[in-house]
Amino acid sequence: MSDIGPSMRAHFVKDGMKIELKPLGEVLSKSEREKVMTNPGFGKIFTEHMIMSQYDSSSGWSTPVLQPYGPLSLDPAASVLHYGQSIFEGFKAYYQQNGTIALFRPLENAKRMNQSAARLAMPSIPEDLFVSAAQALVSQDRSWVPQIRGESLYVRPLMFATEAALGVRPSSTYQFVLFASPSGSYFPKGKSFNVWLSEDYIRAAPGGTGAAKFAGNYGASLIGQKQAIDNGCDQVVWLDANEHQYLEEMSGMNICLVETNNNKICLVTPNLTGTILSGITRSSLMQISKDLGWDFSERTISVQEWKDKSISGEFSESFACGTAAVITPIREVKSKSDSWLINQGEPGPIAVRLRDYLLDIQHGVIQDSYGWLHLIP
Repeated sequence: MSDIGPSMRAHFVKDGMKIELKPLGEVLSKSEREKVMTNPGFGKIFTEHMIMSQYDSSSGWSTPVLQPYGPLSLDPAASVLHYGQSIFEGFKAYYQQNGTIALFRPLENAKRMNQSAARLAMPSIPEDLFVSAAQALVSQDRSWVPQIRGESLYVRPLMFATEAALGVRPSSTYQFVLFASPSGSYFPKGKSFNVWLSEDYIRAAPGGTGAAKFAGNYGASLIGQKQAIDNGCDQVVWLDANEHQYLEEMSGMNICLVETNNNKICLVTPNLTGTILSGITRSSLMQISKDLGWDFSERTISVQEWKDKSISGEFSESFACGTAAVITPIREVKSKSDSWLINQGEPGPIAVRLRDYLLDIQHGVIQDSYGWLHLIP
């Protein structure tokens, strides 16, 4: 039976926000679920429930409903299919050392989703609705949270336009959906990966949607991602639109370099210029680097500087950081005309230390001094 609780509550109430519960009468058995969750990979399997809420410009957001996971129904004229109003987020629930479950920094994702919504002329979603929906879903599907260190339950909220109208204007109705996926490693092939410098395309331009988690950004990045795969790489590193020589971010995560000078360690990442997504893992590293006695710098980094200092050893490591990737070292940088290894192609100690420290917080191994963990009731 569903494990929402012994009384099969009709509603989930958290901080005054009501979630209507319409769960499955029966769920997968423990053995069936464990079979499905063996080597989950990333984004390939999904839990048994989702949460939905509708927005209408005349009445606002409806009471969210927890219901069985399943297909969505859209009118062929739905605005999202024609004009692309679609945004999303991603965060994780982690199994804690004491046996409980906690979401990692969901409020920051709620805030960022509303920033994306504002850029796409979409309505904001109440932060308490966003966080309470996530808590209700994970509470319902808590048996899907992996207990292995480094694995998690990835939570994907999205919002898209639903009005059946072909006029080029913001929709008057929207759908909010939140579902979850047991998550293993984003890069299953190994502990580090190769990246491709995109010289033919750009991800975002000043004044565009680069700082929003907008579906169109990812669609436009796929041709660069295909180039990366065709050249033996796992991710694209995008460059600036104006001069095409400064690092911005990857298709699905931020980039960070480790600068070592006079035995002083500094984490260096491209500064936020309005074309780069403000990563929550990125901001978390800004905080925990101080705990570890390291500096953190946001600044412009050219491809030439990255190459020269990687070869000299001044940039001793480079790594990806993001919700999905967590912290994953970069092994080699490739382009049409060049290539170079990072740290002789081996994972470096700084990235490993940061990943361990962050996972310790996320899994409740060490004290969460920042209040980042939201415990699931």
